[in-house]
Formats: sequence, C-alpha cells, structure tokens
Amino acid sequence: MVITGEKVRLRPKTVKDASNDYLWRKDEELSRLDAAIPLSISYGEYLLFYGEELYGAKDDHYRFGIETLDGRHIGNCAVYNFDNSRKEAELGVMIGDRAYWGQGYGADAVGTLVQYVFSNTDLKRLHLKTLEWNVRAQKCFLKCGFVSFGRRLNGGHDFILMEKLRSREAATPGPEHGDASSSSKPPATGA
Repeated sequence: MVITGEKVRLRPKTVKDASNDYLWRKDEELSRLDAAIPLSISYGEYLLFYGEELYGAKDDHYRFGIETLDGRHIGNCAVYNFDNSRKEAELGVMIGDRAYWGQGYGADAVGTLVQYVFSNTDLKRLHLKTLEWNVRAQKCFLKCGFVSFGRRLNGGHDFILMEKLRSREAATPGPEHGDASSSSKPPATGA
C-alpha cells in the first residue's frame, strides 16, 4: 500500500531502508533534532535489531518510509503509542536527507499521513512533541493544522506539545492527496 501526496509517497518500511536509517540515526544533528543520542553500534549490529524491529509482530504502530515521487527515500514517519480507549495516537516525522529540507516535503508527508489516518481509522486525536527550539518543525506542524497545547520537560529537554483533532481536519484541510489503499486502517508494517 502506498499513500501519495503532492510531493511524497508514504510506503511501508523495508530492509532496503536500513542503510539510510542507520546513517540518519548516527548523524549528530539529526539525533539532536530528535533529542536522541547518535547510534554508536556497527552497521552489522544495527541490522540484527533492524530486522527484528521491522518484522516483529507489533500492532501498536505503523511506520512508513517517505520517498519522493521519483522513488528516493528521504525520511520516515510513523503513527505510534495508540491509546484505543481515548482514540488517539502519537505522530512522528523525520526528513533525513538534508537536500529536501525547507521545501515542503515534511509538511506534505505530515499532511498526507494525517489525512489518511483520520479518513481510515477511528482515531479522534493525533499528538506530537517537538523541541522548543526547533522552530522549523513547529512551523511545519502548524501548517498542517496542529496547535500547541502545552509544554513538557523530559530528559533535560523542553518540548512543545501539539495536537490535531479529527474535528479540526475538516476546518483546516491540508493539501489534496492522491491514491491510498482502500484498506480500513493503515497496515501493520512492524517496528
């Protein structure tokens, strides 16, 4: 299943993504933007965990590779931490290929994913956190209809908390998006 936006396609993660994902997770700047510590393990060690993560029997999140319309893998996005009783989940996105920063690829990926989730699941709320100083990410999320609802200090980092409600989806439509599978919910792609 592939979900197509104006600039990107979201498709299930595959083992072919491992080399880019490894490089992006070792990258100090990208890790800093994710409030994470860069990986220090070898690629071989990473592959052992990657396969388990990718193909493990988990149904609590959906992960997608973000690729350009011509097929270049430029990042990843996910919906995870599902709370079925509250009908909500967390959203995350990362454009790892710097050549695609500041050109609307992240906003298109977020808008495409949000529209798909609200059209094909019973979730009523998507939420996320972004570092207080990451103004570029905040602008992306605002453009996609997310609003700030608080702050949280976690692990020495100050985060802005943002949310988008299904009820706001109709009031703040994102860009028009193309094909999506007729599936009633996103596929369980593992990891």
